[in-house]
Order: sequence, then C-alpha cells, then structure tokens
Amino acid sequence: MQIAIDGPASSGKSTVAKIVATKLGFVYVDTGAMYRSATVLAQQLGLDYGDEAGLMAELTKADIQFQPDEAGQKVFLNGLDITLAIRTPEITNNVSQVSALPAVRTEMVDRQRQIAEQGQVVMDGRDIGTTVLPDAKVKIFMVASAKERAKRRYAENTAKGIMTPLATLQAEIELRDQKDSTRAVSPLRKADDAIEIDTTKLSIDEVVAEILTIAKQNM
Repeated sequence: MQIAIDGPASSGKSTVAKIVATKLGFVYVDTGAMYRSATVLAQQLGLDYGDEAGLMAELTKADIQFQPDEAGQKVFLNGLDITLAIRTPEITNNVSQVSALPAVRTEMVDRQRQIAEQGQVVMDGRDIGTTVLPDAKVKIFMVASAKERAKRRYAENTAKGIMTPLATLQAEIELRDQKDSTRAVSPLRKADDAIEIDTTKLSIDEVVAEILTIAKQNM
C-alpha cells in the first residue's frame, strides 16, 4: 500500500507522515530531504544551483541514506551526516531551484519509486500523488496559511539553533510556494483524487487521526 502526502512548505507533511508511517508499520520516505541532500551536494561542490550537468555528474554516484534516530531520522550524504545542514537557510532558499532541474527530478523520482516498490510506504513531497506514485491508494494534500507555516518553521529552526526572523521566514515560504507551483517540471498541485486537509487550526494528532481513518478505509 502506498500513501502519498503532498503540500506546500511547512504544511506539516513530514511530521505527520512520520507518525502515520510509524502507527501503520510502513516505511517513511522523506523526498524533501532527498532534494535538500542534492542541494547540499551542489554546495559542497561549489556549483551554481542551476548547474544541472555539473550536479548530475556527481549525483548519480551519490549515496543518500536515512537512519532512524531518537529525534526522528538522520540524513547522510556519502557517509557524512547532513541532518542539520539540509535545514540551513542557504539550502532552504535554493532547494526549489535544484529540485526544478529535470535531470535531478528524474534521478530522484527513480530512487523514490524503487523504495516504494520494496514495501508499504508513506511518502511526502510536492508531486508524490501526481508524478511519483500516481497510483497510490491514498492521496492527501495538506495546506495551511503562510502565516501559520512560518510560525511552525520558526519553532523548528529555534529548536535547532537556527535564528531567522519570523517575517523573513514567511516571505521565504511565500516565495517557495510561488517557485514550486510554477516550475515547469512536476509543479506543486493537488492530484484530482487527493483529499485536501487544511491543517491551519488542527493539531498534529488531529491530522494524523484523520489520515489514519482514511488509510484504514482503503485497506
């Protein structure tokens, strides 16, 4: 069984997807972290974030791994722990450009599908229900106001010691929405058969409960 959870930045996708996967005993696949890892790779190589050829020369050989951790999961790029690096403002503000590169998306979608073929998964991202897993049994599209999403990102960043003003975060999120929704390859959009959940005024537990109910109805 495949559960696809899509939505804009900081709508709560990853947090909810991890919990849903745990409760169902499914594998959680953080596609956003995969694209952020590719962005870190570009940074490490000193590449322009739009240098598709330069990045692909190394990305096809790159090893991206996820490992369970008490705080959720750790992300490794070629054996290096980049869990915190992928959440820095530099990476956050440039991941849209990297993820919009056609060859990068093709590479990542192939990797994501390979993971999904190995078992039951909960996968979250921008184009899971529309492109990566178009036949997923359950498709969820999570939304929330930009103001609320900025508050969530601010709380997450503060907990990690990343201090960015709330107003700056909201502006960055609104710009990210615009980039993700208008890119030429796999833009952010709700799948025709996806169920929309507005999480602005809902707690994490309430969203999880709603998705679990939908999932169990489709098992």
